Amino acid sequence: MPSYTAPTRDARFILNEMLDLAGYAHLPGFEMATPDVSDAVLGEGGKFCSEVLAPLNRTGDEEGCTRHDDGSVTTPAGFKQAYGQFVEAGWGTISAPEEFGGQGMPHALGFALEEFISSANQAFGMYPGLTNGAVSALIAKGSQEQKDMYLPKMISGEWSGTMNLTEPQCGTDLGMIRTKAEPQADGSYAVTGTKIFISAGEHDLTENIIHLVLAKTPGAPDSTKGISLFVVPKFLVNEDGSVGERNGVVCGSIEEKMGIHGNSTCLLNYDGAKGWLVGEENKGLAAMFIMMNAARLGVGIQGLSQAEAAYQNAVAYALDRRQGRALTGPAEPDAQADPIFVHPDVRRMLMDAKAFTEGMRALCLWGALQVDLSHKAETEEEREKADLIIGLLTPVIKGYGTDKGYEVATNMQQVFGGHGYIREWGMEQFVRDARIAQIYEGTNGVQAMDLCGRKLAQKGGAGIQAFFKMVGDEVEQARGDETLGPLAEPLGKALAEQQASTMWFMSNAMQNPNHLGAGAHHYMHMMGIVTLGFMWLRMAKVAQTKRAEGADDAAFYETKLATARYFMDRYLPDVGAFRRKIESGSDSMMALGEEAFATAA
Repeated sequence: MPSYTAPTRDARFILNEMLDLAGYAHLPGFEMATPDVSDAVLGEGGKFCSEVLAPLNRTGDEEGCTRHDDGSVTTPAGFKQAYGQFVEAGWGTISAPEEFGGQGMPHALGFALEEFISSANQAFGMYPGLTNGAVSALIAKGSQEQKDMYLPKMISGEWSGTMNLTEPQCGTDLGMIRTKAEPQADGSYAVTGTKIFISAGEHDLTENIIHLVLAKTPGAPDSTKGISLFVVPKFLVNEDGSVGERNGVVCGSIEEKMGIHGNSTCLLNYDGAKGWLVGEENKGLAAMFIMMNAARLGVGIQGLSQAEAAYQNAVAYALDRRQGRALTGPAEPDAQADPIFVHPDVRRMLMDAKAFTEGMRALCLWGALQVDLSHKAETEEEREKADLIIGLLTPVIKGYGTDKGYEVATNMQQVFGGHGYIREWGMEQFVRDARIAQIYEGTNGVQAMDLCGRKLAQKGGAGIQAFFKMVGDEVEQARGDETLGPLAEPLGKALAEQQASTMWFMSNAMQNPNHLGAGAHHYMHMMGIVTLGFMWLRMAKVAQTKRAEGADDAAFYETKLATARYFMDRYLPDVGAFRRKIESGSDSMMALGEEAFATAA
């Protein structure tokens, strides 16, 4: 049976030492996130995840969700009780606005807890996770009446939320949606159509589910310019805020999935369901992107979370499983064999995982800080810079984070050898659950094109230039340092490779857009590696300072420095290979006609 321990020590290091949340105490919400408070949140939240949610992960996977003849859905045994504990403790309110019942603390603290929840039980975490995205959209685009009606109970966890985009005939190309919204005399709309792949679309955890649905009004352009967003509750809400009669939306089926069985991914049928316009007519895609961007950051955390859970179990197995002898001679001569931990190839996989998970955790929490600063920083200039940076890095966090998270999960399965393929050890569930994160909220190919086709050029390249300067300045500051200099040197070279690839796109993609498409995936991974290198240099700087101060936890900081060296040695060289792939262009990739791909009899 796999186990999970929330990595609270590492999260405290990032929040309190690397990010120094206390240094932002002059900003709204940060004054509450003192080291004592954040430590308490991480400690108690981590305990809840490890002791309550993690034991339900495997049983939820095996039982799955059940649809009944009336279209209702029940979640796996234990989920409803655990959700009740989640709501009672207020874990979903950490970074929600105080105006609607949240605690108003930084997203950086909320994201740390989100990782713990997802590592312990990704399927469970998706229920409140989808609600967070719906809350973000309503805060940004909803009317005051809509906010007052829905947000307090969504934030408290009494009600949940979903996002309804995909239809059988369209996923990425949302201009093809067919769901219709007919205006009614009372100002509402009658929403009719079918939506698929709706995570948490129907369940028994909350008394109401608030769906945010993309649809087209009569006469709207038959493209993305004709999409509107509607709020469609499962149960209509009475004027006093109580739950009223059932609305015209029902779960037609639960998708049969590869993983995340504990989450009810539904096909939803809307049959004249009563809904209300959110924001402006025909401007729904912009409103939905608020949800999607929030969700994409959450999905990046899912990539990290499954890698972390798999890594913890692989380390325990590698220390216990005995096979063969160390290449340098028996490590434990009195035993029949040495633990497989001594073998360099096993150590390679474990070190790759450790370097990724700790670096990705730093990136996710640093990215969450940018979300906070984009809203709360003192000056407009600071807010704009933070918004540029997190906008640029969102596809990297989602795309690179989930690609690499899945790779780490499969490598941790590999550590188990044949036992990793056997269900009872639990490793194959981490692999299955991790796989979806590369697909939803825009496949990772879409994330790469968003990065290269939109974000690099946005505002005249202001975002990528700010990124280059930020990383470059960090490298320059570290060059002369005896400990940090050897870490900064390879990062500086990798940054130069990324800058050169960016210039290559600028020189070649205009004349042949396929050059951009052919290199986008490689560029996203290149930028992911450089960004994690940036995080590792910052973490190494803190660790060196703490070591020099004679901190009590010396072994923790020594480990940080050693892992930083490993990342620079083993990850950064790949950046040069990605540059060469990018600069090979698209000619050989696009050369063959479709007939060449057919298999001859």
